[in-house]
Amino acid sequence: MKAVSDDLDVLLRRQLEKYADLPAVTYPTVRNADRAASAEALAVEQLTFRELGERIDAYARSFAEIGIGRGVKTIVMVRPDPDLFAVIFALFRVGAVPVVVDPGMGVRRMLHCFQSVGAQAFIGVPRAHAVRLAARRTFREIRMHVTAGRSFWGGYSLEDLAERGKYSAPVTPAHRPGDLLMIAFTTGSTGPAKGVEFTRAGFAASLRVVTELHGRADGFTSLVTVPLFGIFDLLQGAHLILGPVDPVRVSQADPALLAAVAKHYRVTDLTASPALLGPLGEHLRHSGTRLPDLTTVISMGAPANLSALGGIRAALGPEARVFTTYGATEALPLTTLEWTELDEMRTRTLDGAGTCVGRALPEADSDTRIRLIRITDDDIPSWSDDLEVAPGEVGEIVATGAQVSRSYHHNQAANARAKIDEQLPDGTVRRWHRVGDLAWRDDTGRLWFCGRISQRVRTAAGDLFTVRCEQVFTAHPDVHRTALVGVGRPGAQVPVLCYELRDGVDTAEIPRIERELWRLAAARELTAPIRTFLHHTGFPVDIRHNAKIGREQLAVWAAQRLGYDPEGNPR
Repeated sequence: MKAVSDDLDVLLRRQLEKYADLPAVTYPTVRNADRAASAEALAVEQLTFRELGERIDAYARSFAEIGIGRGVKTIVMVRPDPDLFAVIFALFRVGAVPVVVDPGMGVRRMLHCFQSVGAQAFIGVPRAHAVRLAARRTFREIRMHVTAGRSFWGGYSLEDLAERGKYSAPVTPAHRPGDLLMIAFTTGSTGPAKGVEFTRAGFAASLRVVTELHGRADGFTSLVTVPLFGIFDLLQGAHLILGPVDPVRVSQADPALLAAVAKHYRVTDLTASPALLGPLGEHLRHSGTRLPDLTTVISMGAPANLSALGGIRAALGPEARVFTTYGATEALPLTTLEWTELDEMRTRTLDGAGTCVGRALPEADSDTRIRLIRITDDDIPSWSDDLEVAPGEVGEIVATGAQVSRSYHHNQAANARAKIDEQLPDGTVRRWHRVGDLAWRDDTGRLWFCGRISQRVRTAAGDLFTVRCEQVFTAHPDVHRTALVGVGRPGAQVPVLCYELRDGVDTAEIPRIERELWRLAAARELTAPIRTFLHHTGFPVDIRHNAKIGREQLAVWAAQRLGYDPEGNPR
């Protein structure tokens, strides 16, 4: 991979100049619930690249003037509209550090995240400020506060700062590659939420990897469903169409409206989670809608829904590419696989191989390195080659590279659990990140995702890996989704397969379905230990992507259904 010396601000300025008179961000929104679900019926806000640049300039000047400058950690709780990107890029420009938390994780957990950071500035909508005032101790270090909307408590408003910035001195900070750029919290869907540190160089490296893995050129039109992806897209000169999607309730987005918006704006690129792509693929399949302008689809955030991706691929033109891309908040991205090859892997997935997530960039062209190490719940402070598992064996994924975050913010326990330091011959230290996912590598170098290390089912006969086993049962035509959990004490757990029915399947069919699931399990050595099946009406899922299943909560539910006490003993 070529080294890129440009700072993100330089990259953005280049795009602002190149595409000045073209639209940068278009925001079609449903303002009236009674309106028809069509693209033409939506209210629209739009900023050109020139207008976006002017707004970024104004905010940056005002932020610097009121004390939001280099190193100032700034909580951002602004609606996902065009102004969000202006605020974020203005903070990047002045060297402040945006702190981003998913509001859907709930107020208590969100406050815990904010308390751990110790931010000095707060930019948010009025409702967010109401939370700030109600929890003054959590926000006791806040010195500057800015409201996106009407302010009832003093401070500044974004509207006033936009006007004030027109007459303020220009901002010309000197940035360093190792400067802290942003702190983004994980959702905490598989453990406590942790603040991931992104440096300026690290975020630029993520942009390079995203670009090279998918072969994207500047100037595309992107339907944005997750704001973070929009930051990447703007840095590539893309025209953002902010999809009519609540980022906290992605799975509830209207697929017909999404398709209409994509068609109306001639969207060429879509990056989304399987929770959104699933309904969209089903809609396209059943409605016969085609999206010939859509040339790149990227599935991220959870194991790919192969059926849904098949429905989407069938609705696109012959030159279109559909990817499943793998990574983590701490390591975004790591691997990718295009549909042509992914579709060939479907039979192996349904036979228990796991979900193929593809390959990394070739090591000869990149500093990205991915290895598989033996499964352990212990900390591993130092790297040694004997940590690696044998070819074909399941192990924990570890990764290193410029796009891999080196540290969690103010969280030494999490760093000790997730980071491994390798002393190199030249005296430098290479830091590996333990992703927490399990996989095996085939003889072509492809990774096959098998599940989370923390969610493996630890039976007396050995470990069972969630995703690897679950895919066997998704072949059943009446089953929508499955989740394998362990009930009882680790090392003696009983494997339990929880499952959801497809829409329209009568619950009177459950006895038949469970007999058929039992036969599927018995037909393979991999799944033969699974003898208990529990119907569930709706799995708990993660906040950010609405796709990662909360197996920890399901395990508690299953234990209660089967009569186990909280210590894991049968009653």
